[in-house]
Amino acid sequence: MLPAQFRMTRSAEFGATIKHGVRAAQPDLVVHARRDAESAEGPRIGLVVAKSVGNAVQRHQVSRRLRHAARTVLPDLTPDERVVIRALPSSSRALSARLEQQLRTGLRRTHDLMEKAR
Repeated sequence: MLPAQFRMTRSAEFGATIKHGVRAAQPDLVVHARRDAESAEGPRIGLVVAKSVGNAVQRHQVSRRLRHAARTVLPDLTPDERVVIRALPSSSRALSARLEQQLRTGLRRTHDLMEKAR
């Protein structure tokens, strides 16, 4: 489970991360990330699991898998980092290990893109 202090809850935070951040696409998910210098209380992670992923049971299963994967990458994030993980329809058939690997790859790519943008 992802601790509450690291969860993104406000839609404005989701919107700003998606609109103003960088993005890295993977086969089963898309990782959006940005650095928010105004608030550095710790990294925040949000999930977007749309109805296109499947029925409610499948969406909750994907959400649980992504939350677990996100917890493992928390030490790799800076305190001012905001990350939105958007699940693609194929994520409902992906194993947890595959989702975690894709999340790590996506974060590495977003970090590279953010460094280039500086």
